[in-house]
Amino acid sequence: MSALARLFRTRPVLLAVSAALSLPLATASPASPASAAGFRASERVLKDEVVITAVKGGTAKVKETIVYRFDGRDGFQRTYPTRTHESLTEDRVYKLDDLRASSPDGGPAKVTATSGDTTTTIKVSGGQKLTGDRTVVLEYDLRGAITPMGAAEELRWPVVGGWKVPLDEAKVTVDGGAVIRNVNCFTGPIGSTIGCTQYYTNHTKTQGVYAQQGMLPGEYLTVVAGLPAGTTGGKALYERRHTVATAFSVNAVTGAALAGLLVLLVGGVAVLYLLRGRDARVVGKRAAEGDHAPLAGAEFEPPDGVRPGQIGTLIDEQADVIDVTATIVDLAVRGYLLIEEDDRARTGRLDWTLRRLDRPQADLLPYERILLDALLTAPDGSGRDAVKLSELGGTFATKLAQVRSAMYDDVVKQGWFARRPDTVRSRWTVAGILVTLLGIAGTVALAFTTEWALAGLALIIAGAALAYGGQYMPAKTARGATVLAHTIGFRAFLERGVIPEGEGTASRQRIALFSRLLPYAVVFDAVPKWAETVKDAGERAEGADNLYWYEGPAEWDLSKFAESMRTFLLATSGSISQSRGL
Repeated sequence: MSALARLFRTRPVLLAVSAALSLPLATASPASPASAAGFRASERVLKDEVVITAVKGGTAKVKETIVYRFDGRDGFQRTYPTRTHESLTEDRVYKLDDLRASSPDGGPAKVTATSGDTTTTIKVSGGQKLTGDRTVVLEYDLRGAITPMGAAEELRWPVVGGWKVPLDEAKVTVDGGAVIRNVNCFTGPIGSTIGCTQYYTNHTKTQGVYAQQGMLPGEYLTVVAGLPAGTTGGKALYERRHTVATAFSVNAVTGAALAGLLVLLVGGVAVLYLLRGRDARVVGKRAAEGDHAPLAGAEFEPPDGVRPGQIGTLIDEQADVIDVTATIVDLAVRGYLLIEEDDRARTGRLDWTLRRLDRPQADLLPYERILLDALLTAPDGSGRDAVKLSELGGTFATKLAQVRSAMYDDVVKQGWFARRPDTVRSRWTVAGILVTLLGIAGTVALAFTTEWALAGLALIIAGAALAYGGQYMPAKTARGATVLAHTIGFRAFLERGVIPEGEGTASRQRIALFSRLLPYAVVFDAVPKWAETVKDAGERAEGADNLYWYEGPAEWDLSKFAESMRTFLLATSGSISQSRGL
């Protein structure tokens, strides 16, 4: 940089040029940064002279002599940049230690330091308001400003600046204790590449000298001195920065937490095996025993007299809508209901009527009685002899919940479960959700305060696994497992779809037998095969155009039964589970 360029960068020259040309200077206006910050225009730093001495161990001893012009304040403050973000997880830090202040002419001498995110603010104060010029000597030890760089050491530090008022003149001397290889300096904001007014080494090359004329509030003078390698042995100081990345780092604590999670999950699998492995052992041993035709002569006998709704609840441990639908078909097959398909050509839509039949209810199970009463009870509480399937849509959902609850009570009463499966699932699921919420709260707290957030994340995973695993926690008793084994054999028979021919199974008897099988086929999702079987039996039975429990419209016969039953099951499941809209 030429001497002329350096000359015109200085504030005194700018002030002189401005006065000579009668041009206003922005920094001298009432809206200057100093006055905007609440400082009077006359308040400023007249001179800031600093001596930096590099010593062994990488410490730089700093002595700063400040001549400050007061105008009614009891002290001043300035800011040092003491932390820079080097990477996502690491900061470079500069340590200011042994901070002290003195004044030879009655200036403030009480010093305090306040650390922020990336800066440290030094405040020097006294016991009274001051006016005029005062000298304050500020001393501190600086660590972290010297960095090894190959065959050299570099001292770099924004030694002057961070003032809230203008500064007229700054001078810095760096004593390296060895031959200084190179010097440089910069002025302006941190990271500026604008050179300072003047910099050079003394005649012995052991001191670097830097000068700057005029600095605005917030600007810094950064000095650089290159020293031979090993001169001080100093090195940069780094600290791990607490971020999201570091909060979830893997360390001894978080590793142990993850190992504990693994143990928990393995232990959970073991518990599930102990609870459900018993079911699998009993079922595997006895399933073959139930694989036989459910016929005793011409009579139909389900495994252990189990009803379709009970089988559905036993198999998957849930009282599903399809189990309730199968129960409706079973009530019709057993003579408690008559299902009448409306004439679509006459009504313009597909619908069915469920009609009550006069038959004693003594042999109905509690959930079957609740279902039958719910179907044939009007919304006002009065009884009715018939109901359109479409009328159940939006009104039956509450009653459906009562029926399903009674089905859960029934499987406990039968001795197949020690506790209601839905209650067991709910307890485990709620416990898992609570653990998950605790894990979320713990993870957030740990992420903000420590590097152990992964431990909280492990708790979240464990809670989620517990909530999911809770769906498999209901366990059958030995009796329930035995019934399930026979049920599996019964399902194998139904899936084959074959009943031996014989004199006791004439076409009409076969239709009745297949009708009795149909509700179980609904539960096992084998309706298409059995509906076709009814169709074939009807074609061989002279005059068989209806079933005793299902009546179609005019011109309807059993050849249309398969499609009618498919649509009836879909419509029924939809109607009884549909909630009333807003």
